[in-house]
Amino acid sequence: MQSATPGAAASVHLPVRQDWLDRRCEEIIEPDLPIVDPHHHLVDRPETGRYLLPELLADIGSSRRSAASPDAGSASSACAGGGHNITATVYLEWLSMYRAAGPVELRPVGEVEFANGVAAMAASGTYGKTRVCAGIVGHADLALGAAVEKVLEAMIEAGGGRFRGIRFITASHPDQPAWGSPIIRPAGLLKDPRVREGFARLAPLGLSFDAWMYHTQLDELLDLARAFPATPIVLDHVGGPIGLGPYAGKRDEVFAAWNGMIRELAACPNVHIKLGGLGMRMFGFAHHLGELPPSSDELASAWRPYIETCVAAFGPEQAMFESNFPVDKGSCAYHVMWNAFKRTAAGCSPTEKAALFAGTASKFYRLG
Repeated sequence: MQSATPGAAASVHLPVRQDWLDRRCEEIIEPDLPIVDPHHHLVDRPETGRYLLPELLADIGSSRRSAASPDAGSASSACAGGGHNITATVYLEWLSMYRAAGPVELRPVGEVEFANGVAAMAASGTYGKTRVCAGIVGHADLALGAAVEKVLEAMIEAGGGRFRGIRFITASHPDQPAWGSPIIRPAGLLKDPRVREGFARLAPLGLSFDAWMYHTQLDELLDLARAFPATPIVLDHVGGPIGLGPYAGKRDEVFAAWNGMIRELAACPNVHIKLGGLGMRMFGFAHHLGELPPSSDELASAWRPYIETCVAAFGPEQAMFESNFPVDKGSCAYHVMWNAFKRTAAGCSPTEKAALFAGTASKFYRLG
């Protein structure tokens, strides 16, 4: 079961308006703090637009307004100057650059080949110090069962030593058209015997699993994590507490249910969590509707309850901040997002910050 076709990937996401984003520029908080961004995409499709290495590097380098730029209210202004200290990134699959021919199950190997090529470009030093795509997470169809092993082996070879694991998206809800998602997946995928047969091939190959689902499905991940304690798992986007559709106006109720599952998942030693993705439409925040893009103070205020809950439950050694760019770029600028994360972590010790912003991601994805 493929997660989707490349042409159906992005209607759920907010449009990126660079002129709007450029109206908010901030000084970088703690500019020397090393950051590993463990979750971004690269893509070039009509329905998503182009976001490749140059666009990512532009976001990484963005910060305060240059002296020669127009004032902060001008839609034509731009941010300039040094950005956050992004030392490395991890590429996450997003149906990009699949092979155009060959066995269907092997076509996602093309995405790993593509990401590894970008990684080689970045590793040359020609484009700066950031090790872009230092780790690569691809997509393989676990519903193939044991036969997925040949796909995983092909990805290991294609990754040039950078391939770290797969993401197999199971996010599905009957009311998801309310947040624009066109992909309805079968219920209970992570309990399907064939999927679990495929999942069982990850640990022997030294591979990890990125999970993305909504808060209503977290019990499935809990069962999976307990059944496969030797497989490293990371839950993307704080576990997807929905804020639209039947959950609109019920944030406290959703938070309580989500919080209970987060605490249960945190008790599993093999489960980590990514702190981010909150700029996506399905979370129900309205920052994208403002005349000006949100400040890092505004973002931190809205996101703090989710981030602090996750850090309290998992601890800094099992939690990592993520950008989820360019998906979250519909809500805020890259440098503003990382400022917001730094504001939420202001009360953490230097050791805890080192883990949350770089150490945990480096260890989980074995970046060295």
